[in-house]
Amino acid sequence: MTKNFPYKILNKHEICQQINYLSTIHTPFLFIIDYKAEYGFVIPQNELKSDFISFQIEHSSSDKINTNKSDKYNFKWAIKPLSLHAYQPKFEYVQAQIHQGNSFLTNLTQASAISTDLSLSEIFRLSNAKYKLWVKNQFTVLSPETFVQIRDGKISSFPMKGTIDATIFDAENIIQNDPKEKAEHATIVDLIRNDLSIVAENVQVKRFRYIEKLRTNQGKLLQVSSEISGDLPHNFYEKLGDILFSLLPAGSICGAPKAKTLEIIDTVEGYERGFYTGIFGFFDGQNLDSAVMIRFIEQQGEQLVFKSGGGITSKSELYKEYNELIQKVYVPIY
Repeated sequence: MTKNFPYKILNKHEICQQINYLSTIHTPFLFIIDYKAEYGFVIPQNELKSDFISFQIEHSSSDKINTNKSDKYNFKWAIKPLSLHAYQPKFEYVQAQIHQGNSFLTNLTQASAISTDLSLSEIFRLSNAKYKLWVKNQFTVLSPETFVQIRDGKISSFPMKGTIDATIFDAENIIQNDPKEKAEHATIVDLIRNDLSIVAENVQVKRFRYIEKLRTNQGKLLQVSSEISGDLPHNFYEKLGDILFSLLPAGSICGAPKAKTLEIIDTVEGYERGFYTGIFGFFDGQNLDSAVMIRFIEQQGEQLVFKSGGGITSKSELYKEYNELIQKVYVPIY
């Protein structure tokens, strides 16, 4: 973090303790946790400084954000992804691991350099996303994916698996009936259901493989999601931090089985995800809403980098997976 950044990075134990304490006394706070659930921030609402961190989560935000977009519709946006030649051995390694029985599904991600005339803060301000986060000189998140929501003692998760260009003829039927997409989504739903069963009772899949529509600067996409929920214990406020860490890393961005798949990811990706595919969220004193940190743009020196990827299964095809990685390098500005 930059020299004058006002917030201390906490380790896992400190984050867990702070979340447990603040939720027990019903004090609103923002939390940000990295992909490996090793470090992050917990910031009480009254200590948030919008010059350094800003967020929007539907009905909650850190600040009243200026959303005047009149001068930025025609912005520059060019990407330089990993080449297919460089991606192919990574893809083949993952599939070899799957064929050996070490994983059923592995989420393979890579970083793409982007060229734009927008700053991180402008991208944050101009974008339309369900979950938005900006950390000064570090990164911006524009996520469509919920990690967990807690409402009135019920915990729910909404994993997203399956993306297609909405302009393709019969796109909804194509993605709903694609064998690879069906298998990938079912695997993640089963993983998330098992994860929630660690912390909740009466866990059920409420909705399975429903379609959501997303707008981006490069057109419209269809995304496939499911809803899974269960009942938390009556004293969950006292152990909210433990509950969150029991579910990390998020199943939708690693794969199954989780432990072995995390080893495969560490071996093959060749870069550190950092906060990308971690989680952030806000506790309002009673309820919690949180996001998986995808659609993630990071500042690396003078270069902006967009991290993206997709789930690889035994049925995956090289060109489709490579194109999905590129297709997800977008900003929801329209």
